[in-house]
Amino acid sequence: MRNTREYDIQGIELVDDRYTVEQGFVRNKYKALDAGGNTVLKGKQKMFKMKDEFPFTDGEGNEVFTVKAGGIIDVAGNYVLSDAQTGENLVVLDNDYSLLQDTWTIRDATTEEKLAEINSRGAMVTLARNVVPFGEWIPHKYEITDAEGAHVGSISGRISLRDRYDITVDDASSVPKEPVVAAAMVIDAIQGN
Repeated sequence: MRNTREYDIQGIELVDDRYTVEQGFVRNKYKALDAGGNTVLKGKQKMFKMKDEFPFTDGEGNEVFTVKAGGIIDVAGNYVLSDAQTGENLVVLDNDYSLLQDTWTIRDATTEEKLAEINSRGAMVTLARNVVPFGEWIPHKYEITDAEGAHVGSISGRISLRDRYDITVDDASSVPKEPVVAAAMVIDAIQGN
């Protein structure tokens, strides 16, 4: 496996182990806060695009990376994370959507090597969120694992008028943090979590 430093995005470095992702009042607009409450990343879904596209900026508004869907209206598909400054495709977020389990795999964009996986916890909760009226109000929880399936961290939703997620990365030695934080925003926007 490649060193996580090889997935560094020019213009941003996420060094904390805990982040909070908050949805804005406008649907599919997000910001990520570090442990000190500082905005370190902002992203929003571009509207009226044939393919989903999410440009991300740092806290000052400088573009740092973009996540684009591989296909048109891609609820279950892949999303490529590209460095805004170098244009290099770094990772792919693959979505294997089902009513019982939400699974997102983070892969190397060139070799397609699996770097991490983000899985929803609890088939009954996932099913209820998808089919029960007002099920989207049930906070979602995800587990982050490395390529071998070892626990790396979690993404936990909070009950709130706007979607809020706490991201904890217990061990990022083999998993790049930027794609994990971006994935939390993309998952929420794509699946309406």
